[in-house]
Amino acid sequence: MKRLRKFIEKNISGKKVLGLFILTNLVYTFMLTVTIPKTMEFSNGMKLLDMMPTGYDLNYVNELFISLEENGRLTYLTNQIPVDMIYPLLFGLSYCLLLGYFLKKLNKLNSPYIYLCVIPIIAGIADYLENIGIITMLKSYPDLTEISVETISIFSVIKSISTSIFFIALIIILITLGIKVLNRKKTADTV
Repeated sequence: MKRLRKFIEKNISGKKVLGLFILTNLVYTFMLTVTIPKTMEFSNGMKLLDMMPTGYDLNYVNELFISLEENGRLTYLTNQIPVDMIYPLLFGLSYCLLLGYFLKKLNKLNSPYIYLCVIPIIAGIADYLENIGIITMLKSYPDLTEISVETISIFSVIKSISTSIFFIALIIILITLGIKVLNRKKTADTV
């Protein structure tokens, strides 16, 4: 944990955190507005595996891959997945440092709260494992096994849960920081 704390302390300048945040969200916006819709053109309204926070089963994956047909599966593999191989690194790094930045503002960086900074890294790792699994399924289709689909689905669920926990933690930290700033302002106004 000392190495993580040192890494965070070294990289939480406002400009660096803001730059990473903007880059991360530009990539995310590109996926939401370009690569995901382009892939979903082939899906007949079915959600892509990346977008299923509660997971999926073998039947769903088979239905989706049949619906996508060869062109859709190729688009998934060559358009959506490559961009989604950049995003987890940006997500993990950017949001780890963002939490670190706000924890520093609360004077809580050198406390057990530092462990919150690991949550977006877990989400990023789970996203990579999910992506590797989706690549494997796309390349091996129609030879899919229930155990491989269930394993990949677990990574999708871990990604979703850790992402949700991260955003809840971020909101709580931002509210706490807001209260601290308001209290400081109140104290300054009464002096």
